[in-house]
Amino acid sequence: MLTHIGTNTIETERLILRRFEYTDNAAMLRNWIADERIQSMYSEPVYTTKEAVKELLDKYIGSYEKSDCYRWAVIERLSGECIGQIAFFLVDSKNHFAEIEYCIGSEFQCRGYATEATKAVVSYGFNKINLHKVQICTKTINDASKRVIEKCGFTYEGTLRDYFFMNGEYVGRLFFSMLRSEFEAQCAAE
Repeated sequence: MLTHIGTNTIETERLILRRFEYTDNAAMLRNWIADERIQSMYSEPVYTTKEAVKELLDKYIGSYEKSDCYRWAVIERLSGECIGQIAFFLVDSKNHFAEIEYCIGSEFQCRGYATEATKAVVSYGFNKINLHKVQICTKTINDASKRVIEKCGFTYEGTLRDYFFMNGEYVGRLFFSMLRSEFEAQCAAE
Protein backbone atom coordinates (compact mmCIF):
# COMPACT_ATOMS: atom_id res chain seq x y z
CA MET A 1 0.00 0.00 0.00
CA LEU A 2 1.31 3.42 -0.92
CA THR A 3 1.66 6.24 1.57
CA HIS A 4 0.74 9.37 -0.37
CA ILE A 5 2.36 12.38 1.28
CA GLY A 6 2.45 14.84 -1.61
CA THR A 7 5.30 17.05 -2.74
CA ASN A 8 7.58 17.86 0.17
CA THR A 9 10.92 19.64 -0.02
CA ILE A 10 13.96 17.48 -0.71
CA GLU A 11 17.45 18.88 -0.19
CA THR A 12 20.57 17.49 -1.82
CA GLU A 13 24.13 18.71 -1.79
CA ARG A 14 23.62 21.24 -4.60
CA LEU A 15 19.86 21.37 -5.12
CA ILE A 16 16.61 22.14 -3.39
CA LEU A 17 13.61 20.31 -4.81
CA ARG A 18 10.46 22.10 -3.70
CA ARG A 19 6.95 22.93 -4.78
CA PHE A 20 6.62 25.42 -7.59
CA GLU A 21 5.85 29.01 -6.63
CA TYR A 22 4.56 31.87 -8.75
CA THR A 23 7.89 33.64 -8.21
CA ASP A 24 9.51 30.89 -10.36
CA ASN A 25 7.86 32.33 -13.49
CA ALA A 26 10.77 34.44 -14.79
CA ALA A 27 13.45 31.82 -14.05
CA MET A 28 11.37 29.14 -15.76
CA LEU A 29 11.16 31.30 -18.90
CA ARG A 30 14.83 32.23 -18.75
CA ASN A 31 16.21 28.77 -18.03
CA TRP A 32 14.11 26.05 -19.67
CA ILE A 33 10.41 26.28 -20.38
CA ALA A 34 10.77 28.51 -23.46
CA ASP A 35 13.52 26.32 -24.95
CA GLU A 36 12.05 24.21 -27.74
CA ARG A 37 14.90 21.69 -27.65
CA ILE A 38 14.51 21.09 -23.90
CA GLN A 39 10.73 20.85 -24.01
CA SER A 40 10.65 18.55 -27.05
CA MET A 41 12.93 16.03 -25.35
CA TYR A 42 10.22 15.23 -22.85
CA SER A 43 7.27 15.93 -25.16
CA GLU A 44 6.06 19.10 -23.49
CA PRO A 45 4.91 22.33 -25.17
CA VAL A 46 7.02 25.48 -25.24
CA TYR A 47 5.82 28.39 -23.09
CA THR A 48 7.02 31.80 -24.25
CA THR A 49 5.05 34.33 -22.18
CA LYS A 50 4.69 35.03 -18.49
CA GLU A 51 0.93 34.62 -18.91
CA ALA A 52 1.31 31.12 -20.37
CA VAL A 53 3.73 30.11 -17.61
CA LYS A 54 1.35 31.51 -14.98
CA GLU A 55 -1.43 29.29 -16.38
CA LEU A 56 0.89 26.28 -16.11
CA LEU A 57 1.85 27.30 -12.57
CA ASP A 58 -1.86 27.57 -11.72
CA LYS A 59 -2.15 23.92 -12.77
CA TYR A 60 1.01 22.80 -10.92
CA ILE A 61 0.24 24.70 -7.72
CA GLY A 62 -3.41 23.71 -7.75
CA SER A 63 -2.48 20.03 -8.04
CA TYR A 64 -0.54 20.18 -4.75
CA GLU A 65 -3.91 19.87 -2.98
CA LYS A 66 -3.86 16.19 -3.96
CA SER A 67 -1.76 13.91 -1.77
CA ASP A 68 -0.66 11.84 -4.80
CA CYS A 69 0.83 14.82 -6.66
CA TYR A 70 4.62 14.80 -6.88
CA ARG A 71 6.15 17.67 -8.89
CA TRP A 72 9.21 19.63 -7.82
CA ALA A 73 10.90 22.78 -9.03
CA VAL A 74 14.64 22.11 -9.28
CA ILE A 75 16.42 24.98 -7.56
CA GLU A 76 20.18 25.42 -7.80
CA ARG A 77 21.36 26.23 -4.27
CA LEU A 78 24.19 28.48 -5.40
CA SER A 79 22.09 30.83 -7.54
CA GLY A 80 18.61 30.24 -6.13
CA GLU A 81 17.43 29.81 -9.73
CA CYS A 82 14.69 27.44 -10.87
CA ILE A 83 16.73 25.46 -13.42
CA GLY A 84 14.22 22.75 -14.28
CA GLN A 85 11.60 20.39 -12.95
CA ILE A 86 11.23 16.77 -11.91
CA ALA A 87 8.06 14.82 -11.20
CA PHE A 88 6.38 11.51 -10.72
CA PHE A 89 4.03 12.49 -13.53
CA LEU A 90 2.37 9.07 -13.50
CA VAL A 91 1.50 7.42 -10.19
CA ASP A 92 -0.25 4.04 -10.26
CA SER A 93 -1.53 3.45 -6.72
CA LYS A 94 -3.09 0.10 -7.56
CA ASN A 95 0.14 -1.39 -8.91
CA HIS A 96 2.53 0.56 -6.63
CA PHE A 97 4.69 2.24 -9.25
CA ALA A 98 5.44 5.73 -10.53
CA GLU A 99 7.15 7.16 -13.59
CA ILE A 100 9.64 10.02 -13.47
CA GLU A 101 10.04 12.90 -15.90
CA TYR A 102 12.63 15.65 -15.62
CA CYS A 103 14.27 18.48 -17.49
CA ILE A 104 17.18 20.76 -16.74
CA GLY A 105 17.87 24.00 -18.62
CA SER A 106 20.65 23.97 -21.22
CA GLU A 107 22.92 26.32 -19.27
CA PHE A 108 22.81 23.94 -16.30
CA GLN A 109 23.28 20.65 -18.10
CA CYS A 110 26.38 18.43 -17.90
CA ARG A 111 26.86 19.25 -14.21
CA GLY A 112 25.16 16.18 -12.76
CA TYR A 113 22.05 18.06 -11.62
CA ALA A 114 19.58 15.74 -13.39
CA THR A 115 21.29 12.70 -11.85
CA GLU A 116 21.32 14.28 -8.38
CA ALA A 117 17.64 15.24 -8.60
CA THR A 118 16.61 11.85 -10.00
CA LYS A 119 18.42 9.91 -7.28
CA ALA A 120 16.74 12.07 -4.63
CA VAL A 121 13.27 11.58 -6.10
CA VAL A 122 13.81 7.82 -6.52
CA SER A 123 14.80 7.63 -2.84
CA TYR A 124 11.71 9.67 -1.90
CA GLY A 125 9.55 7.27 -3.89
CA PHE A 126 10.85 4.13 -2.24
CA ASN A 127 11.46 5.46 1.27
CA LYS A 128 8.53 7.87 1.72
CA ILE A 129 5.78 6.73 -0.66
CA ASN A 130 6.57 3.00 -0.40
CA LEU A 131 6.71 2.37 -4.15
CA HIS A 132 7.52 -1.10 -5.45
CA LYS A 133 8.84 0.15 -8.81
CA VAL A 134 10.01 3.40 -10.36
CA GLN A 135 10.14 3.64 -14.12
CA ILE A 136 11.61 6.18 -16.47
CA CYS A 137 11.53 6.60 -20.23
CA THR A 138 13.50 8.59 -22.73
CA LYS A 139 13.70 9.08 -26.46
CA THR A 140 16.29 7.05 -28.37
CA ILE A 141 17.88 10.33 -29.51
CA ASN A 142 18.33 11.73 -25.99
CA ASP A 143 21.86 10.62 -25.12
CA ALA A 144 22.15 12.94 -22.10
CA SER A 145 19.04 11.45 -20.51
CA LYS A 146 20.29 7.92 -21.21
CA ARG A 147 23.47 8.77 -19.28
CA VAL A 148 21.42 10.06 -16.32
CA ILE A 149 19.34 6.89 -16.28
CA GLU A 150 22.48 4.73 -16.42
CA LYS A 151 24.15 6.66 -13.58
CA CYS A 152 21.04 6.19 -11.44
CA GLY A 153 21.16 2.41 -11.86
CA PHE A 154 17.94 1.75 -13.77
CA THR A 155 17.49 -1.51 -15.70
CA TYR A 156 16.64 -1.39 -19.41
CA GLU A 157 13.28 -3.04 -20.12
CA GLY A 158 12.72 -2.44 -23.81
CA THR A 159 12.10 -0.07 -26.68
CA LEU A 160 8.84 0.99 -28.26
CA ARG A 161 9.94 1.52 -31.83
CA ASP A 162 8.80 4.58 -33.80
CA TYR A 163 6.82 5.83 -30.83
CA PHE A 164 7.21 9.59 -31.43
CA PHE A 165 7.02 11.54 -34.70
CA MET A 166 9.41 14.48 -34.37
CA ASN A 167 10.65 16.85 -37.05
CA GLY A 168 9.55 14.53 -39.84
CA GLU A 169 11.15 11.41 -38.34
CA TYR A 170 10.08 8.58 -36.08
CA VAL A 171 11.87 8.21 -32.75
CA GLY A 172 11.76 5.27 -30.36
CA ARG A 173 10.93 5.33 -26.66
CA LEU A 174 13.26 3.51 -24.25
CA PHE A 175 11.84 2.07 -21.02
CA PHE A 176 13.87 1.56 -17.83
CA SER A 177 12.87 0.65 -14.29
CA MET A 178 14.13 0.06 -10.79
CA LEU A 179 12.51 -2.30 -8.30
CA ARG A 180 12.55 -1.73 -4.55
CA SER A 181 14.92 -4.69 -4.11
CA GLU A 182 17.37 -3.16 -6.61
CA PHE A 183 17.19 0.20 -4.84
CA GLU A 184 17.86 -1.44 -1.48
CA ALA A 185 20.82 -3.36 -2.95
CA GLN A 186 22.26 -0.10 -4.34
CA CYS A 187 21.90 1.59 -0.94
CA ALA A 188 23.59 -1.35 0.83
CA ALA A 189 26.51 -1.22 -1.63
CA GLU A 190 27.16 2.51 -1.09
